[in-house]
Amino acid sequence: MGADLFPASLQVYIGEPCASCYNCARYVDPEEESVIRIPQDLTQRLRQAVENAQKAGALPTFEIPPLKVTGTRRPEHGDYATPAAMQLAKLARARPDQIAGILIEYFPQTEYIGSLERAGGFINFRLADSWLQQQVERILEEGPSFARMDDFAGKRAQVECVSANPTGPITVGRVRGGVMGDTLARLLRAMGYDVELEYYFNNAGRQMRLLAESLRARYRERLGLPFEFPEDGYQGDYLYDIADQLIAEHGAELADEEDLTPFKEYAEAKIFEMIRAALRRINIEFDNFFNENWLYENGAVDRVVEGLRERGLVYEKDGAVWFKTTALGMDQDKVLIKSTGEPTYRTPDIAYHINKLERGFDLAVNILGADHIEEYPDVLAGLRALGYDDSRVKVLIHQFVTLKEGGETRRMSTRKGEFVTLDELVDEVGADAVRYFMLARSPESHMVFDLDLARKQSNENPVYYIQNAHVRCVSIARVAEERGVSMEGGDVSLLTDPRELALIRKLIELPEVIDLCVRELAPHKIAFWAHEELARVFHPTYEEIRALHSEVPEELARARLKLYAAARVVLARTLDLMGMSAPERM
Repeated sequence: MGADLFPASLQVYIGEPCASCYNCARYVDPEEESVIRIPQDLTQRLRQAVENAQKAGALPTFEIPPLKVTGTRRPEHGDYATPAAMQLAKLARARPDQIAGILIEYFPQTEYIGSLERAGGFINFRLADSWLQQQVERILEEGPSFARMDDFAGKRAQVECVSANPTGPITVGRVRGGVMGDTLARLLRAMGYDVELEYYFNNAGRQMRLLAESLRARYRERLGLPFEFPEDGYQGDYLYDIADQLIAEHGAELADEEDLTPFKEYAEAKIFEMIRAALRRINIEFDNFFNENWLYENGAVDRVVEGLRERGLVYEKDGAVWFKTTALGMDQDKVLIKSTGEPTYRTPDIAYHINKLERGFDLAVNILGADHIEEYPDVLAGLRALGYDDSRVKVLIHQFVTLKEGGETRRMSTRKGEFVTLDELVDEVGADAVRYFMLARSPESHMVFDLDLARKQSNENPVYYIQNAHVRCVSIARVAEERGVSMEGGDVSLLTDPRELALIRKLIELPEVIDLCVRELAPHKIAFWAHEELARVFHPTYEEIRALHSEVPEELARARLKLYAAARVVLARTLDLMGMSAPERM
């Protein structure tokens, strides 16, 4: 496994499960479920080995600490390894190599382990070749359902992302959160969650008033009438398009209208049409749109303030209403209601998150831009103060996006009209490239979207590299059919070449990767794995291990066709989890 993602990140600890942690999934016995996450199972068996040795008197009785199993970087160290013997040396009052021998002796047998080897204080685990070969059949049998797990069956999750107010087209800056959120939703579903993808917006306030004033100005301008464009108004060309549509539907009947309501409502409706259509182009469909105004109309915002007041956590100063967050261990108090009477962002946000929890979500994930980094401690503090379980709310903050072309980068501003829309980006590089590049980097890293790289049709472009692996799988199946060679009846026990077995090892990692992404709320890691792990193992294997060569016996050809058919299943599943297409031709 690659050093950047595995083994350092893929570590499974055994200890007492955390009652409040959303990702403490139940242990699944691989004998009872087809999806096996080997590190998790090995750690369970390792703990059982310690308990067995203690019962037999081979080890003294002590409280077993969290143990860990990791993937290995080098084949000579096996497929997985554990330093458990070194961890237990002090507790057992014995040398690590002695403890390693004892753990091997008392380790519960399982068909997927070919051997356990003692290497000083380490134990190395090697997967059995026969078991690996059978995984090809299992993947083919499960097909598109491969790597579907039920750890969180019966649990409900909500992922909120994008959440841009309807003041203009969806821009590049908002897309990153949308891709991260949609990918995370797909990964959560793969782990058994019932997931809703939600878009939160505010169609009131100063921004919407400026939008209405801007549209009225463009409307009058298009009619050839005098107009006054508002200071700080929205200057994008999209308002001319909306003004033209307004004229086509209503002519000049609104030319002297002073009430901004029809302009606001028309602009909002048209902009939401644009936003939803653009997001559909990159396979993002929201299950719910939540209007912040509902929180005011239903008294939810007022109830937050009154609830905090009843708990002695509200006071007034300088005409404003303050939240006494210092009483909750924070550095300074925060304003809930400005002296103007307008609530700050944190007040409706607390109300919104109460609403999420009261809707019964076991997990609520917010995908937010870096401009919200100071906000959420206040929201979580408000939830705790009002008696809600804030551990069910998780926040994923991502850094900003800039576009790079010809070595130059630029930022975008919606109000000034200096922006690149999602539609324009998709037109430039395609939906799959947008999805992959927006997902590929960790959220805390600034995203520089390299347009030149995204356009390349070569292995240098990770999108091409991953998708071409799927194309190759389709291609070899097509050629085999043309030649009358079928994989039916193929004997997978003939897959003995180390490169074939290495590819199988990589294919069966997908459930582990999904589990890792969900446990760590790190959807970007599947993109890394797809490129740096899966595709990088597949391509050299495909090029070196021929299935339809004249020197390859037909029995072996059938087995290898099965291997590449299994690779096709895993590649297609991986691409789908990232919201990308699995092309059959490039």
